[in-house]
Amino acid sequence: MNFTNLLIGVCIAVTAPAWARQAKPMTEQGLEELLTRMSVREKIGQLNFCRIGEPGVEKLVRAGEVGGFLNVREHALREKYEKIAVKETRLGIPLLHGADVIHGYRTIFPIPLGQAAAWNPSLCEEAARIAALEATATAGVRWTFSPMVDVARDARWGRIAEGCGEDPYLTGVLGAAMVRGYQGKDLRDPARMAACPKHFAGYGASEGGRDYNTVDISERTLRDFYLPPFKACFDAGAPTTMSAFSELNGVPITGSSFMLRQVLRDEWKFDGFVVSDAKAVSQLVAHGFSENEKDAAQAAIQAGLDVEIISTCYVDHLQTLIAEGKVPMQLLDEAVRRILRVKWKLGLFENPTPAAVKENVLLTPESLATARAFARQSVVLLKNEKELLPLRKEIPSVAVIGPLADDGKGQLGCWMVYGKEKDTRTPLQAIRELAGTKMKVNYAAGLKNATSTDQSGFGDAVRAAKESSVAVLFLGEDASMTGEAHNRAFLNLPGAQRDLLKAVKATGTPIVIVLMAGRPLEIGPALDDSSAFLMAWHPGTMGGPGIADVLFGEYNPAGKLPVSWPRSVGQIPIHYNHGNTGRPNPMQFSPAINDETQLDTSHVTGYVDSASVPQFPFGYGLSYTKFGYSNVRVEPSQIHSGDSVNVTVTLKNTGARAGDEVAQLYIRDLVASVAQPVRELKGFQRVSLAPGESKTVAFVLTSDALAFHNREMKRVTEPGKFQVWASGDSASGQPVEFEIK
Repeated sequence: MNFTNLLIGVCIAVTAPAWARQAKPMTEQGLEELLTRMSVREKIGQLNFCRIGEPGVEKLVRAGEVGGFLNVREHALREKYEKIAVKETRLGIPLLHGADVIHGYRTIFPIPLGQAAAWNPSLCEEAARIAALEATATAGVRWTFSPMVDVARDARWGRIAEGCGEDPYLTGVLGAAMVRGYQGKDLRDPARMAACPKHFAGYGASEGGRDYNTVDISERTLRDFYLPPFKACFDAGAPTTMSAFSELNGVPITGSSFMLRQVLRDEWKFDGFVVSDAKAVSQLVAHGFSENEKDAAQAAIQAGLDVEIISTCYVDHLQTLIAEGKVPMQLLDEAVRRILRVKWKLGLFENPTPAAVKENVLLTPESLATARAFARQSVVLLKNEKELLPLRKEIPSVAVIGPLADDGKGQLGCWMVYGKEKDTRTPLQAIRELAGTKMKVNYAAGLKNATSTDQSGFGDAVRAAKESSVAVLFLGEDASMTGEAHNRAFLNLPGAQRDLLKAVKATGTPIVIVLMAGRPLEIGPALDDSSAFLMAWHPGTMGGPGIADVLFGEYNPAGKLPVSWPRSVGQIPIHYNHGNTGRPNPMQFSPAINDETQLDTSHVTGYVDSASVPQFPFGYGLSYTKFGYSNVRVEPSQIHSGDSVNVTVTLKNTGARAGDEVAQLYIRDLVASVAQPVRELKGFQRVSLAPGESKTVAFVLTSDALAFHNREMKRVTEPGKFQVWASGDSASGQPVEFEIK
């Protein structure tokens, strides 16, 4: 034993002040020695994370029976409990504070689905870094329940807003970038916090788009579509994960040894800890999986769940279960060891109560500039008839209409715990600032809020439109309509927004629609009634300036959809990386309704009353300029397993404005032992081009990127022919073939 380890062992063994016991860095040997000193109640306490300020919590902290706190707001109380835990308890184990810092702390960035629309990993990383800086400095938060990397194919699901869309590759790349942003290169840095990818796993496939609902998918679908984003986050260093509420193929994840032990620990060698979602352990009873909360505690700890939050099944029953021999002490020790190790990696044993940051880190000019850049990069231009956009600054007047034009709280989006409405810059504020004295801004909300059906404000909206050169309508959902447990059976514009649009349309004034929402909505009629259409998601604190930048040409939009945009709820679930089926529809439109026999051999997959393709495909997004793709090449055209191919494409800005284009790489495995999707994203690059400029964009495609899980659930790359596309979305471009021998 070296001197450092000896000192730690001695310090733990005696009753010296707890602060002194943390004077030296923790080591693995020191961790094991600490574990041997802990009582069963102290061990169970490490698995117990509470809401701060609850009755009896201080007593538990003094007894060393609390591992940490959730969503701390009372900073003085947090500091009080930290000092008690470190200086006044028997072992001086530091607390860990976790919080829902999902898309910013005080500087709120676009919702994650909006961030995904920017297709910009470096910006995701920077936003996460700023969130970590603000959260650690002001609230002592060292653990965030983010990123959410649930693949979601159903826009009805409220939590689609919290993830990065329908594609496992894009979600994995952006999720890993967020992990790096939160954690940096050294978790001991007090300005960094541990990431917690969630919800492991398959939660995004909840039946009917209903939160907490059943998930029933094949193991192959799980492994090829829903698990890869988590693996990408763990490869990036995430030391914790949150299990999903839902059951998967009949077994709730909270009690699934297949998910939490076989996949996570045995196959992936994950050595961090798993935290339940809120009350998920006690809800094993509601699932019908456990008879009572004691059985639930046994099922969860045996499955590999380490930390329970909100409910108290572990606190109430683990000691009895251990005494009865139903839960081996080894399982408790394993869980405690994993939690202590994360606290160690965070440097909490060395620095449990960091000194207060003297300088202001909230809402700095640099942070707000990043938020503005992210807001405008997340905007997706879906329609621009006769190039109405960008609006000329010389136009004499503009009407700003709609319930979301000046709703500072609504634009912050769901899962915004610490942001404040007073910090927000709305579109109306930004447009007025940009207009100055040269352009008249005629504002009318039209509706009191997004869900209002009171049409008494329509007259003001109509007058504003009649008196203006162009009308910009801010429509969609406010923050209260999206997020956890905020699922929708219908995806129409809420309240009387459709009628408001009709009333403004009747004036004959050209219309620009800016949709602000946490999901795609049914917008067919709105598209028809507008000349230009922008999707702005819920854009965060600086959403107003970001949107104004796009409207008036200060920024050329380059956003791309991270989800397929459904025409109607009837198409859901909808995603681009679907199977071909035995009867594909090459024309991708609905067959005519007629009296022909049901045995007509022309029958193909689709609907008799709708097109089968989405309103807009995954990866779609327009610009104020145009881009051309040509000369796609794959070299070599034949490779062996283990080799790579180089894919190049010439990308040219054929328009009159400088702009960015997100070039996307897709593949298809033409023949395989398990039928493969019609396309799969395997790479993307954001490219800036001046008018008339061309660049060669190069991708490296490894044979491992072509792998899938075969019938035996082994991940393999099979020989055969493949198609590859380099294009601007998932529905365009011409394929080039190559072969694996």
